[in-house]
Amino acid sequence: MKERTKFILILLGFLLAYYVPFSNLRIQSAIMEAFLMLQDYARAHVLTCLIPAFFIAGAISVFVSQASVLKYFGAKANKFLSYSVASVSGSILAVCSCTILPLFAGIWKRGAGLGPAIAFLYSGPAINILAIILTTRVLGWQLGLARAIGAISFSIIIGLIMAFIYRHEEKAKHESNEAMFKSLPEEKRPLSKTITYFMTMIFVLLFATWTKTDFPSGAWNLLFEFKWFFTGFVLLLLLWQTFSWFESDERKSWVESTWEFAKQIFPLLFLGVLAAGFLMGRPGTGNGIIPSGYVEMLVGGNSLWANLFASVSGALMYFATLTEIPILQGLLGAGMGKGPALALLLAGPALSLPNMLVIRSVIGTRKMLVYVFLVVVMSTLAGMIYGSFF
Repeated sequence: MKERTKFILILLGFLLAYYVPFSNLRIQSAIMEAFLMLQDYARAHVLTCLIPAFFIAGAISVFVSQASVLKYFGAKANKFLSYSVASVSGSILAVCSCTILPLFAGIWKRGAGLGPAIAFLYSGPAINILAIILTTRVLGWQLGLARAIGAISFSIIIGLIMAFIYRHEEKAKHESNEAMFKSLPEEKRPLSKTITYFMTMIFVLLFATWTKTDFPSGAWNLLFEFKWFFTGFVLLLLLWQTFSWFESDERKSWVESTWEFAKQIFPLLFLGVLAAGFLMGRPGTGNGIIPSGYVEMLVGGNSLWANLFASVSGALMYFATLTEIPILQGLLGAGMGKGPALALLLAGPALSLPNMLVIRSVIGTRKMLVYVFLVVVMSTLAGMIYGSFF
């Protein structure tokens, strides 16, 4: 860290300590809300969501050959194949905007093109089969269908726009990777084994994060009752595969790579969760520094401002998987317009303040800002169009 940066941080800390009116009840409530949100996040998501995601990301870095990543996700890969796989990946990975980050960082470090990587980054938390089903059942089939179409198309469009904007940089990256591609060693094991191994890890993530809900019935909640049995079984299978299919140096590299992702992402993520909790409060509580009543007042109707405000506020808030649905149900009941509701659904799950901080550390400030701008603008436009019909 540069000395100037250290000085600025120390100065900011002093100014906050000196001027913030900590005796104000609203400030006290927002501070408490920030730490309660961090505690909720730690209890609900770190062990079951984030840790498995870190191990998957570490496995991508070690067990997936760079040749395979370049072949299917590189800058010159078949665009139909790469964007198709990336855009629907979220239907398999039921993850939030933070859990997707180590996976995104993993494929980016292995040489994936910016477009497919961004498509994967957006689609991961935005396209979730259970979320789409719940949106349809709770908020109506029109909103559920619009969310599904919007999320899939957004991931592709935003990825293509990002790839076009940074096409010269991507070309240079491809030329560098192409020279390296020719000298890369052959696969150590059959592709079928690698795919099976990653599917096993994905099943661990899916079963561990399966959430019981009051909305659907039958198979969803039946699976929840036995989720730890399935999780334990799949974990045992994963251990057998790890020690049977991979050498000791590969397993060591896997752990080291997982730790590298954790060191990079954990601190920024926790700071971002604290900031989101302080500003907006936990979902549904409205105890942040920004009163929830203001949000409800500003997103009625279908004006440009209402849709833009819904997109921006959704982009700053952190939504755990599926929590956006009951929150929106309450907001719609309080007078929120249908257009702003869709805008929040398209921007909220895919973005959050902690998510932005980590993306910046992976691809840089400019690319992060362009990505956030595209998501907010497209969500706003989609909300206005949808609101004009419904």
